[in-house]
Amino acid sequence: MQQTNGRKLFHRRRIMIWYEDRELTIRNMEEADARIFFDEQKAQGWHPELSAFQMRLKDQAEGKCIALTAVYRGQPVGFVSVYLAVKEGPFKGTGWPIIVDFNVLEKNQRKGIGSRLMDTAERIAGQYADTVCLGVGLHSGYGSAQRMYAKRGYIPDGSGVWYRDRPCIQYETVCTVDDDLVLYMSKKLQEEYHQK
Repeated sequence: MQQTNGRKLFHRRRIMIWYEDRELTIRNMEEADARIFFDEQKAQGWHPELSAFQMRLKDQAEGKCIALTAVYRGQPVGFVSVYLAVKEGPFKGTGWPIIVDFNVLEKNQRKGIGSRLMDTAERIAGQYADTVCLGVGLHSGYGSAQRMYAKRGYIPDGSGVWYRDRPCIQYETVCTVDDDLVLYMSKKLQEEYHQK
């Protein structure tokens, strides 16, 4: 066990525990989590892809990202990944980490799990840069995330809306309102998170 910023970090079976209290644990994502999240999102009426979770696990194994799972009362209920370098969008080449694929299962929302996941993701990002970025979808399914990011101090970058890694051009109608229509935002991290 080691201490970081007043938080305990535990290593169990090579799994990093980033946060732990009586009900909630935030740890690195494990292979078994992929199937659980796939099944739970499908039950919510979403269209998940198991390959997306498998890609996060592969990227984590290769050191490209840190994929986190929130475990509430013993059950995986949320996830987010922190990629150490932006590969697309307006922040490409900045050296900033990017937070991707943030999700808390609907039946476990409004319990503070999402805020704790984001606190952890930002703390991890702060080990690599003083700014973190993300892209948020623009349809109503992302409404809770949009509001949360604004409350947390994320600011749009000013490049407008992006679709499939390309900025949308004014007055053109070349996109579909799906998960690939995003607004990119960034946040200057608090000094306590930035440790570079």
